[in-house]
Amino acid sequence: MTQHEIILDIRPVGGRLGAEVSGVRLSDGLSDGVIAALNTALLRHKVLFFRDQSHLDDASQEAFAQRLGAPVAHPTVPVREGSGYLLELDSSRGGRANSWHTDVTFVPDYPKASILRAVVSPESGGDTVWANTAAAYERLPAPLKLLADHLWALHTNDYDYAARRPDLTRESAEQFKAVFASTVYETEHPVVRVHPETGERTLVLGHFIKSFVGLSSIDSRKLFEVLQGHVEALENTVRWRWRPGDVAIWDNRATQHYAVNDYGDQHRVMRRVTLAGDVPVAVDGRTSRVVKPVSAPQVVAA
Repeated sequence: MTQHEIILDIRPVGGRLGAEVSGVRLSDGLSDGVIAALNTALLRHKVLFFRDQSHLDDASQEAFAQRLGAPVAHPTVPVREGSGYLLELDSSRGGRANSWHTDVTFVPDYPKASILRAVVSPESGGDTVWANTAAAYERLPAPLKLLADHLWALHTNDYDYAARRPDLTRESAEQFKAVFASTVYETEHPVVRVHPETGERTLVLGHFIKSFVGLSSIDSRKLFEVLQGHVEALENTVRWRWRPGDVAIWDNRATQHYAVNDYGDQHRVMRRVTLAGDVPVAVDGRTSRVVKPVSAPQVVAA
């Protein structure tokens, strides 16, 4: 264990990612040493879990997030009323992201990390699962690694919401799309990015991919299933059973996540703050490129 980990009492949860951190009360008043320890642990474990943080409210969650980076609002979905950056995910209003994704990859500098707080948790179900995209890349067969290293993909927030969300009525899906895709974003990302802090190579995939650059929609779909399957392998994941007051922080540059929609009409409310990220750099040094909006600068808020 490193000096930072001794301070925090960090215990791995999954074999390839995820750790529970005990003995810390999250707030903006934490010392610089503890904040540095949290950052070190996050880079190593990819996802950090904290129990019994019910003292946090919207304002203190945002204040704590500011110690870890620069909070940014979602580019299309309105923030929770009275907050600066906080996004509420309420199951009674369609907040069920039950599909594998990395947050907001349809913009070039998508978030580096997210801080998620459980406000209302169902008595059963409603877990979240994370996958390690660095481990997934590292375990690709050599021919697939070579292919992925040179592959680019178009990511967008404009997709068939009804097909992705069969639990929604057509009307509800259209209403959701009207908000989520109120401005259409498209960005070309390398399928393999070099992590700016660890140097690891990570896979940039997930449900915002529309197609691979230079491939037909049919070929893109088949290749996506192959690569995404390596990300989703159970050995590459960690699953968290939420209790109210729990907090999870994840490295959005090295993970995907999936909110399991298995809790029926039970109520689930989560509140999230995301931190500004950086533009991915491919293995050959090229950076991600904005496609839409055409008038947008090459670097936009995530």
